[in-house]
Amino acid sequence: MTHAPQIKIPATYMRGGTSKGVFFRLQDLPEPCQTPGEARDKLLLRVIGSPDPYQKQIDGMGGATSSTSKTVILAEPTRPDHDVDYLFGQVSIDRPFVDWSGNCGNLTAAVGAFAINSGFVAKDRIPENGICTVRIWQANIKKTIVARVPITNGEVQETGDFELDGVTFPAAEVQVEFMDPADGEGAMFPTGNLVDDLEVPGVGTLEATMINAGIPTIFVNAEDIGYKGTELQDDINSDPKALAMFETIRAHGAAKMGLIQNIKEAANRQHTPKVAFVAKPSDYVSSSGKQIGEGDVDVLVRALSMGKLHHAMMGTAAVAIATAAAIPGTLVNEAAGGGDRTSVTFGHPSGTLQVGAEASLVNNQWTATKAIMSRSARVLMEGWVKVPGDSV
Repeated sequence: MTHAPQIKIPATYMRGGTSKGVFFRLQDLPEPCQTPGEARDKLLLRVIGSPDPYQKQIDGMGGATSSTSKTVILAEPTRPDHDVDYLFGQVSIDRPFVDWSGNCGNLTAAVGAFAINSGFVAKDRIPENGICTVRIWQANIKKTIVARVPITNGEVQETGDFELDGVTFPAAEVQVEFMDPADGEGAMFPTGNLVDDLEVPGVGTLEATMINAGIPTIFVNAEDIGYKGTELQDDINSDPKALAMFETIRAHGAAKMGLIQNIKEAANRQHTPKVAFVAKPSDYVSSSGKQIGEGDVDVLVRALSMGKLHHAMMGTAAVAIATAAAIPGTLVNEAAGGGDRTSVTFGHPSGTLQVGAEASLVNNQWTATKAIMSRSARVLMEGWVKVPGDSV
């Protein structure tokens, strides 16, 4: 029996924030994969090594976590005054599907550098030394993101002394601005309320702030579900009952937010919405052994991604945290002490992160103009990925 030989596709493996992913230029993909559909999904699944019933992704580029099972496709901009289109695909680890329903905020930090290196940014806009402003059209959620990428001697500066909790080594700082970050076309608060009573079978009725900013996110109080907000990954991910509870909360929240029509649809929409729990500041030791003091943070937040507690914080969820914290009356704002604020420092399993947001009440509806955070990014490998020819 003859088997199709492997083919190779130009690609770059990059870290962005606390995530890693395989980056492609649209024009480098095999022709059947240059348009959305089954061929593209099948290719990306094979690149990452999914679906894998062993949940290890040994035969692919994925790292068997939600943070490392990611793909990015960059293309010529479809909107004026933008440099590049950015499409993100969250690849399921053990199931045969790619979720295109949301953005990855962490990898956004790498999009700017990849766009510069790949020729999407005009050379006359790249300074010899200084900051290159890259205007990104986020095609999943149809929003503008601005990445400010440091340049040295005409090339992207990747090394530096900026430290990001959840990333072992320091690197150059990349400031990322999420413009008008309310996700998609709907209202920031799809139910019309800052806090809802969310009925969750088997759990009870929980207070919940459900917000579309950065990524659709459901916030609940840690104490309402038996937690302190200081938990680390193993405290949640080693407990099947806890994971099932969070998935139930997520599914019922998704329905109430109007993201799905019935609860069963949540299983095929793993990337969004996110579910997170918040608590007032408290001392804890991070996963790296770093002591986080009560006075070091304004609020504690733990968030789940693709069914597991995240080791740090998703960038898009950080946008949701910053935006919710800026709006008096949300659970995030109340856990952070209440009142008006334009920035918040939150504690997550790997340490702390400061994020800023600007929100205002317009015609009795809350809107956000932008959210800002600093991340870092680095090329880990560049060249080609190889997949069996029958993957396309």
